[in-house]
Amino acid sequence: MLEQGENISFPESVKSFFKGNLGQPEGGFPEKIQKLVLKDEKPFTERPNAHLEPIDFDKELAEFKETFKDGMGRELNMTDFLSYKLYPKVFTDAYNHHKDHGNVISIPTKNFFYGMEIGEEIIVEMDKGKTLLIQLISVGEANSDGMATIFFKVNGQTRAVQVQDKSIKVEKVVHQKKDKGNDLEIGAPLQGSLASVLVKSGQKVKKNEPLFIIEAMKMETTITANSEGTVDKVILPEGRMVFADDLVVIMK
Repeated sequence: MLEQGENISFPESVKSFFKGNLGQPEGGFPEKIQKLVLKDEKPFTERPNAHLEPIDFDKELAEFKETFKDGMGRELNMTDFLSYKLYPKVFTDAYNHHKDHGNVISIPTKNFFYGMEIGEEIIVEMDKGKTLLIQLISVGEANSDGMATIFFKVNGQTRAVQVQDKSIKVEKVVHQKKDKGNDLEIGAPLQGSLASVLVKSGQKVKKNEPLFIIEAMKMETTITANSEGTVDKVILPEGRMVFADDLVVIMK
């Protein structure tokens, strides 16, 4: 790590730890390792909360409830507010998902992540005393507009609904791997979503300047420039799923 640390992009959680957001260990962090992790960022040396701005709980809680009032289907409370203050992106993502799809907590975990198989039956407890027996019967082919008809049974009654088949509109992405011997090719250090691309072709960047952000398992990792230079080409756009060593940016 000490030999290659300058070229390693660390998750934001690791950077936050070495920055001192949770405090400092007895005797402090090892200076060389801290410098490699933080790059050009300066660590805190005081208490972890000393640099935070004070919070007007009455005012900000009221503003929070007004901003997020329409999506959760229930009255927001202090726990929601604290979750938002500590993890604003995670809370906002959860809020937007709830607003778009409703309360999905009752869906069995397997089906939430992987869907249902043809003929499969599941039990969904919507509320106390209100249980649905759902069976997937068939999935029709998508039409020219990408809409497919899905047939299923709910408590023995046949139902049909049209949904967008997003797979037929997904552009096939060629995952080009970076040349590990070429320092001008910057790739993804891990598998995840390419959450943000922070540069564009022709842009001049300094050493340790952020290039793009990978999000994986609710953790963000900012990938920075190994040296000063100019962005030659951005290979992948934001929102793509990337794998380890996928080429994202080429420098010159």
